[in-house]
Amino acid sequence: MKKFFLLVLFAVILTTVIFADVVYKRDETLYAGGGMWAPPSNWNPITPWNAVTGTVGLIYETLYGYDPLKDELIPWLAESGRWTSKNTFEIKLRKGVTWHDGMPFTSKDVKFTLELAKKIPEISYSYLWNWIAKVDTPDDHTVVFTFSSPRYHEWSYQLYQLPIIPEHIWSKMSKDEVLTGANQKAIGTGPYMPETYSDDRMVYLRNDNWWGNKVFGQPKPKRIVYLRVLSNNVALGMIMKGELDISNFFLPGVPTLKKTYSDIHTWFAKEPYMLSDNTAFLFINTTKKPLNDPNLRKAMAYAIDPKIISRTVFEGQVLPSNPVGFLPIKGWMKYYPENAVKQFGFKYDPKTAKELLDKAGYKDINKDGYREAPDGSKFKVSIIVPFGWTDWMESIKLIASQLRAVGINAEAQFPDYSKYWEDLTSGNFDMAINNFNSQMSVSPWTMFNWLFNSNFDKYMYNGNFGRYNNPKLFDLITQLNFTPMEDIAANKKIVEQIAEIFLKDMPVIPLWYNGMWFQASTQVWKNWPSEKNPYAYPVTWGGRWQTGGVLMLIGITSK
Repeated sequence: MKKFFLLVLFAVILTTVIFADVVYKRDETLYAGGGMWAPPSNWNPITPWNAVTGTVGLIYETLYGYDPLKDELIPWLAESGRWTSKNTFEIKLRKGVTWHDGMPFTSKDVKFTLELAKKIPEISYSYLWNWIAKVDTPDDHTVVFTFSSPRYHEWSYQLYQLPIIPEHIWSKMSKDEVLTGANQKAIGTGPYMPETYSDDRMVYLRNDNWWGNKVFGQPKPKRIVYLRVLSNNVALGMIMKGELDISNFFLPGVPTLKKTYSDIHTWFAKEPYMLSDNTAFLFINTTKKPLNDPNLRKAMAYAIDPKIISRTVFEGQVLPSNPVGFLPIKGWMKYYPENAVKQFGFKYDPKTAKELLDKAGYKDINKDGYREAPDGSKFKVSIIVPFGWTDWMESIKLIASQLRAVGINAEAQFPDYSKYWEDLTSGNFDMAINNFNSQMSVSPWTMFNWLFNSNFDKYMYNGNFGRYNNPKLFDLITQLNFTPMEDIAANKKIVEQIAEIFLKDMPVIPLWYNGMWFQASTQVWKNWPSEKNPYAYPVTWGGRWQTGGVLMLIGITSK
């Protein structure tokens, strides 16, 4: 009897587990992955870096979206916006927008969102008040921003970055709740609402009353089940079996599998398969000898061959970067500094690398196969990436080998992530690969501002990890920010000057473009965006839904 009871109990448990995965109708449910690495526990748009992917974009919305394929800001909560003077930007909000609880969305919510950061300076975007003078709301659907010093590039970026929050809810929160609260019962204006979650998934339910249904069309999935998948190999198997509809993971083997599995969809049908989303840079610690020598850094740029890395490590799924790290998107390439690249650029050429090293006094005096510094001292450089990041690990092995081939004693090292981040931000490293804020954006100013962040501190969390100090360059980046974006000639002139300093001093070396990793299964959903049907940027990463992910949900259809 006891044995029978246990068998029945096991059967009940097994049935519950089996049906737990098929509660939702498959043709109404989108299973996604690639942007959630920890159990969901935070839905706070004030701290989007901690929030579950979809918090911004699906629940909370921004004034604009951005389409990097067309280089267009897309009016979202804003119906229109324009500069009415040199330092005044006026936004007309859409009418009929409501919060998930039915309360109307008005200009007061926008004003509150901005002014909350003035009231609580610990909020990450409080620095905007360094150049915003005031925010006025002449009526319920008009917001006027007056700037003390208009930063045109940065403002265009913020228009699709800053999530708007409801005043009627957040005005009642304490400072601690705003800054550190989980915001579990998140209420936004977006196309989805949080429904439930567990350790391995976040489930969003479609908001059928979403205002955007009449403007953009209704998203097709009734539910989005965002899965926490901790292994690329597991994700690959799930895509092949149709258990995952869209993957924003880097999945090795995709080029081979596409020849066998017709159900796997990528942006390009052939190489490079993936769009270019961000640039991997080799940061060089310019405070350490002899790495403080631009002659050595320039020689290293000539010694490294990203094409081999692209071909062998990434199986042709990524492209080598151009000499200034500009992503091949319209919003950046319209400012591309052709003259500076032509005059001061570099390419893989180990012969030139050796000549530059010889000329700068780096010679193998003791005949051990490695060059000594001009003062005769031995030196060895290490390159770090986090352990477990296998694509980057293999990449720096190749880079170290290429540097040794021209006589530079180099080795690859793989600290765990916490050690990597500690060393990178504190300046306790020789060289390191990083791409954390080089992603696609409305302007290359975002990349320059990250690469050459001038806010020096004990820990450099916001870029310039190599602590390159060049006031002239910093001034040019500021000047770029203060130049109206529609004046292409004026912007390009400044970018040429930035690029000249960049390429002469080489404090960082652009290597390759990391892909907008996008693999989709066509077993349940079809009409995925592609090179031939480029209606949306296929991204589901945190803070990126408003740059194409929501439009993709509208464009796909169930089979």
